[in-house]
Amino acid sequence: MKLILKVVVGAVALLIAEAMISGLQFTDDAWSAPWFGTLVLVALIFGVVNAVLRPIIKTIGCAAYALTLGLIALVVNGALLWLTGWICEQLGIGFRVENFWPSAVLGALVIGLVSWLLNMFIKK
Repeated sequence: MKLILKVVVGAVALLIAEAMISGLQFTDDAWSAPWFGTLVLVALIFGVVNAVLRPIIKTIGCAAYALTLGLIALVVNGALLWLTGWICEQLGIGFRVENFWPSAVLGALVIGLVSWLLNMFIKK
C-alpha cells in the first residue's frame, strides 16, 4: 500500500510539474487511457532512478553538498529528472524533458515541493 501511495504522489507531482513547466511534455493525448498509463510508468521510472542513484550521488558528492549547503541537490534532482526523460525516450515512453536548464531543474523543484506537500497529508 505504501508503494502505491508513493507512485500516486509521484504521478500527481509529475502531472503538476508538466502543467507548470513548458519543457516537460507527455506526448500522448491528455486524459486518455494510454496517457494515464504513461504517467504512472514515468512515475515508477523516476522513483527507481531516485532510489538507485540518489544515495550513490549523495555519498560521492558529500563535500559538494556541504560546501553548497545542500543547494547542489537542485542540480542533482534536475539531472535525475533529465535522466528519467532520456530513459523514457529510449524506451519509447511518451515523456520528454527538453533541456537541463530550466526545464529539468525547475521541474525537479516543482516535483519535490508537490511531493513534500502531498506527503504531509498522507498518514504514516
